[in-house]
Amino acid sequence: MKLRKSFYSKSIVFFCKFFLIATLIIACHSTKINTSTQTTNNGCVQNYDLNTDYFPKKIKITHATGLIVEYHKHYKVVTIKNPWQNAKTTFQYVLVQCGTPTPQGFNQTQVITVPIKSIVSLSTTHLPHLVKLGVVDKLIGISNSKQVNTPDVIERIKAGKVAQIGNNSNVDIEKLLELNPDLVTTFGTGNSQTDSYAKLTEAGLKVGINAEYMEDTPLGQSEWLKFTALFFNKELQAENVFKEITYKYEQVAQKAKFVKNHPTVFLGFNFKGTWYMPGGKSYVAKYLADAGANYLWNDDKSSGSLPLSFEVVLSRATNADYWLNFSQSCQNLKDLVAEDNRYADFKAVKTGNLYNNNARVNVNGGNDYWESGNSNPDIVLSDLIKILHSEILPNHQLFFYRKLN
Repeated sequence: MKLRKSFYSKSIVFFCKFFLIATLIIACHSTKINTSTQTTNNGCVQNYDLNTDYFPKKIKITHATGLIVEYHKHYKVVTIKNPWQNAKTTFQYVLVQCGTPTPQGFNQTQVITVPIKSIVSLSTTHLPHLVKLGVVDKLIGISNSKQVNTPDVIERIKAGKVAQIGNNSNVDIEKLLELNPDLVTTFGTGNSQTDSYAKLTEAGLKVGINAEYMEDTPLGQSEWLKFTALFFNKELQAENVFKEITYKYEQVAQKAKFVKNHPTVFLGFNFKGTWYMPGGKSYVAKYLADAGANYLWNDDKSSGSLPLSFEVVLSRATNADYWLNFSQSCQNLKDLVAEDNRYADFKAVKTGNLYNNNARVNVNGGNDYWESGNSNPDIVLSDLIKILHSEILPNHQLFFYRKLN
């Protein structure tokens, strides 16, 4: 009898110890404490230490010229140098690690706690960033759902997890305030009548201006993925993703580097009496140079668009080999000539060397070239090389571009 009681007593003690250990293990897993930075699964610091570097993984800007990042131990200062054409202002954001003190000397509108938990994007070009960084589940609002092509975002829209807020010039402020996102990403043009930045900040929202479109190289535009990453503390992921993008782009560019034939190319179309041609230092000109083209305006020194007359374009591009990126409404050669019968005078029209960047347009007219092209510059470049030097990439199928029939 004593032996049996002793056995039961030991069994109970063993069971209690086992239960206690199991409970502790479960508790530890539920808080998910990261011992390297002492943060919980919500990204906030538990016990702030002024000697700890809370951003051990840092990004380095290598191609973008309008983005500067300065790291401090518990906050990072992000500066946007050139937010729009001929801008006389810069923007600065102070991204403070959650659970650490706010640094002194900054305007409160500039201070944003990171990592953010929710985001609203007023530009479709920012959406692929969220997918590549693995944070698309944080997206709660967009400008116009009809323009979206990114599959992961479309799924969230269909599931009712993403609200429609309105475009840059006509944002529904009340709806945004109801959503109460940690961050709204937008862009600026310098036009106070259409830009949303001022009214969004006046409403008390945290706003980040993404100026990727001001970059004059494809990789410079693509690197603004890192701007998005900074708000999520996704530096490591951003560096890895951009490293892969850069490698792919440079590998493709290398294939066309030593071509002997450089076909002549022009772009754009006549719009209400003005033909807007990309400048010789624009990202489009860089694409064409890397694709082995002879861009007819590559001697120009500007990075913006050149407003030209039809006569000026015709005089220089009459005998050009290729015409790219014309009116999006043109579905065939008949449509093109119907817009302006003078187009028939171009050699590229007569030979049928017409390619447009509208191969991926959804039923509502949203063009994926303008959405995911920036994030996949290697594919854009591959398309251009396929068009101009098909023998270099024999297995590549046009993705963003299509030939006009």
